[in-house]
Amino acid sequence: VLLVESGGGLVQAGGSLRLSCRAHTQTFMSYDVGWFRQRPGKERESVATISWSGGSTFYADSVKGRFSISRDNRENTVFLQMNSLKPEDTAVYYCAVSTGGNEYSSWGQGTQVTVSS
Repeated sequence: VLLVESGGGLVQAGGSLRLSCRAHTQTFMSYDVGWFRQRPGKERESVATISWSGGSTFYADSVKGRFSISRDNRENTVFLQMNSLKPEDTAVYYCAVSTGGNEYSSWGQGTQVTVSS
């Protein structure tokens, strides 16, 4: 599955960004989707995930209450709305798809998010 992320950029602390992940597949509804990030000098971590129907979501503790994941299955797109951004949210953000079991088989190229203090 080809995944293309967009929406990253430079924002001041307290600001907002909305990331998009467009999937080029005819079976998008077969997949759970996750957003991950890799901060400088850190390992990649899960940020948020959403089930194929959108009925189930998960958030890392570090982003709960600030980030929101959603999907539009008609447009094959998953969104990550990021509010109240902090400098520690600075990272490359990736989306990935899974057919279950938390195993993600396809990854996007990533989009850089930089939050200035």
